[in-house]
Amino acid sequence: MPCVVRKKTLSRHTARSLGFVLAGLFLVMPPAHGASLETIAREAFLMDAATGAVLFEKDADKPMPPASMSKMMTVHMLFERLKEGSLSLDDTFSVSERAWREGGAKSGGSTMFLSPGERVRIEDLIRGIVIQSGNDASIVVAEGLASSEEVFAQEMTARARKLGLTQSTFRNATGLPDPEHMTTARDLALLAIETIQEFPEYYRIYAEKQFTYNGIRQGNRNPLLYRDTGVDGLKTGHTEASGYGLTASAKRGDRRLVLVLNGLPSMKSRSHESERLLEWGFREFENYKLFAAGSTVAEADVWLGEERSVPLLIDRDLVITLPRKARGEMKVAATFESPLPAPITKGDRLAKLVITAPGVDPVEVPLLAGADVGRLGIFGRLGAALKYLLWGNAG
Repeated sequence: MPCVVRKKTLSRHTARSLGFVLAGLFLVMPPAHGASLETIAREAFLMDAATGAVLFEKDADKPMPPASMSKMMTVHMLFERLKEGSLSLDDTFSVSERAWREGGAKSGGSTMFLSPGERVRIEDLIRGIVIQSGNDASIVVAEGLASSEEVFAQEMTARARKLGLTQSTFRNATGLPDPEHMTTARDLALLAIETIQEFPEYYRIYAEKQFTYNGIRQGNRNPLLYRDTGVDGLKTGHTEASGYGLTASAKRGDRRLVLVLNGLPSMKSRSHESERLLEWGFREFENYKLFAAGSTVAEADVWLGEERSVPLLIDRDLVITLPRKARGEMKVAATFESPLPAPITKGDRLAKLVITAPGVDPVEVPLLAGADVGRLGIFGRLGAALKYLLWGNAG
């Protein structure tokens, strides 16, 4: 458990009552160090899935064409229907003439090689999108879930906004070029994490290396699945406007990183850069568990209370991501007024825990009262005030 510095200030109540100020303890922040990393990707974003720590970013909020990486949202919409029970993996959708014509082999894009008029199981369509990046399969899903692909794209956008993907606008289910079909590297990373956390039973399909349909076997386009990198998803993308892109997630031990790259000049550079950035993220950073949920972080003196002090608790497991070289310079401080005036109710937010370290933004976590503390009666309050004036005891 880390050493906690108690950083106290005099409560306004006590200052008014006694007319003097006590000096507090102050924490000096060490200078921050920038991340020594560059990439030829036009846009990039790397984050820790558990803590939300951003390890690296480059134009992560700049609107960009996502190409087939937008199919992650198409699949997400399908996963939601499966989870809520309105669809099953054995249900089927019909292949329309439009889906076959605009998403099939003659369109020149990636395809599942569906035939017009056939009915396709939902489970096969998922693999056709995730593994084969089928434009035809994506249109079939859009038309199966909505009255048209255009309406489905509107629903995609609305759902994305509710998920917090505030910079994403979808105009189709495939990612085929459209000047208004845009997202950001940050939004794609958040979508990946949402998919991983909400649909673990379906997410595993993203790790499958090949799928055969209608006698045609196709391999997963994610290059990192074929290497010992810990990668188990998610989706590649490429158009002339977007360049080569990849949204990838890798897990090693208890850590999971999510990476988004876009605007790369070739498949080779996409493979190299994605592997290099993930290796850097695992090598240079580590997750550190500081406190378990319910731990007492500090004790705060109580003014005019039936108890002399109250425990300050943290209500969640606290895990932070830090550069490995910054671990030794990490500082932890509990900041609160002291003494705290009674009455106090268990669960009251009384303080905050501040964690600082070189190269990262300060982390602040609320600290809660671990017990009820009643207020002394009139004679008890008079006695406590007299004791404080004579001997400086705030109890």
